[in-house]
Amino acid sequence: MRQEGKLTQWNDDKGFGFISPTAGGPRVFVHISAFPRDGRRPTVNEPITYHLTQDSQNRPRAQEASYPKAARHVSPRSRGLMVVFSVAAAFFALLSVLSVADHIPLQLVAAYALLSVITFIMYGIDKAAAGKGRRRTPEATLLFAGLVGGWPGALIAQRVFRHKTRKQPFQAIFWCGVLVNCAVLGWLLYTGEAAIVWASLGIG
Repeated sequence: MRQEGKLTQWNDDKGFGFISPTAGGPRVFVHISAFPRDGRRPTVNEPITYHLTQDSQNRPRAQEASYPKAARHVSPRSRGLMVVFSVAAAFFALLSVLSVADHIPLQLVAAYALLSVITFIMYGIDKAAAGKGRRRTPEATLLFAGLVGGWPGALIAQRVFRHKTRKQPFQAIFWCGVLVNCAVLGWLLYTGEAAIVWASLGIG
C-alpha cells in the first residue's frame, strides 16, 4: 500500500532527504534513486507518495517515490534549463557572426567551446564528489574556469547538475566573472585592440 507525505527536508547536493508522513509518525528517509528518472529534482514541501520499507538498521525508508498527479507541473528546473541553453546558444551565435565578419578568429570561438565543455565536466565531477563525500574541486577553480571563457558551460552545468545554483557568494562572484569576460571581449572589439591581442596569442 502506498503512503502519502510531504518532503520536509532535502539536500540536493547529496541527493537525499526526509518525508513527513501525512498519517503521522517518524520521518521517512528517501534517496534520489527512489524517484523517477525524468530529469526532475524533488523540492521541499512537495507532496510525495511512496512505498514504505526499512533499511538494514530497521529505519523507515521510502522506495518507488513519485509525485501525485495533481502536483505534476513544468518544473522550474526545466524552465531554467531552457533559459541557460538559450543564453549559451545566443552567445555562440554572436561569436559565430563576429567570426564570419572577421572581427574575431575562428580559433577563439573554438576556445570558448572547448573551455565550456571542460568547465561542464568539472562541475559534473564536483557534483559527483559531493554526493559521495570525495575530494571536491575548489570553488576558486570553478570560478576561474568561468572567468576565462568557460562560463557558458558552467551556466548549463549549474542547471543540469543542480549545483551551486543557490550558493552565495559563489553565484555573485560567478556572474561578476561572466560580466568581466564579456566586458573584456567587448572592449577589445570596440577599441580595435582585438587583432593585436589575437596575434600576440598566436590565434590571429
